[in-house]
Amino acid sequence: RPDIGSDQHLSGKVTWVGSSSMEIRMKISDTTSEEDDNEWLEAYFTFVTLHPETKRAIKMRPLLPETNEERAHFELGAVKARAKKDARRSKSRLGKQLSDSSLKIDVRAAELLEEAGPMLRMPSLADPDALLMDRTAQSNAMVAQPQARNLHNRIFGGFLMRRAFELAFATAYMFGGDRPRFLEVDDVSFDKPVDVGDLLVFKSLVLYTDPGGRNLGTYVDKHDGMPLVNVEVECWVTCPEAKKAEVSNHFYFKFALPNKTTCRRVLPANIDQARRQALRMTVDETEVELRP
Repeated sequence: RPDIGSDQHLSGKVTWVGSSSMEIRMKISDTTSEEDDNEWLEAYFTFVTLHPETKRAIKMRPLLPETNEERAHFELGAVKARAKKDARRSKSRLGKQLSDSSLKIDVRAAELLEEAGPMLRMPSLADPDALLMDRTAQSNAMVAQPQARNLHNRIFGGFLMRRAFELAFATAYMFGGDRPRFLEVDDVSFDKPVDVGDLLVFKSLVLYTDPGGRNLGTYVDKHDGMPLVNVEVECWVTCPEAKKAEVSNHFYFKFALPNKTTCRRVLPANIDQARRQALRMTVDETEVELRP
């Protein structure tokens, strides 16, 4: 954990380049720490190059990784880019042929939904250590205020992240019965801009858990043997006059329960939840395999 009285060093570099998008890795390290590994925060940002007039994507110059570390970050960036494409494809209209990765996710989703069958049809005979995803849901609402706007007169993304984090923290706290320890933000997507005056509804739920814990890599804060809780938060821009709502952001947070030895498993209540759970579990497992 960082010391508020210590000097911090912020650095970054491009780690992956696709056709018209790139990923930038930022990190913060404590300059006064005597430990060899003084890096305490890591974040990845994705940017897309657009033509200033046509607003169409522009092809970027490829990136050539040279060291083992650069190759690992490049491969991880490619995995995350493919996962985002798969997530976009999963929202496609019916009748479109699925990719191999999408088919694997659908198979895993069907297995998760089958596992949840007893809880849906025979709850008195179901596993007492499991819980349906719907039972973990929390929500709140607010009106976007002008003090949270950015240079483009839109609502600042960092403000939305903070509100989403606060709800995710409360969701993990209510679910686990233990004050959670924040470990990482897995992914944040900005699907729609948010304007001043918009009515925002934040909805959260526990997407899945690791009751026995899992090794997330050496750079993640101490979490060995702790149950892990993965929370998804959606931000909906809601217009009551038009009777419609659109998702502006998806957030994924990971917490540990430091004073617990286990926690309940979370199972989907329908095929949509099963697909979301299967996709997130697959992405997380792939990223962990590539981490140092």
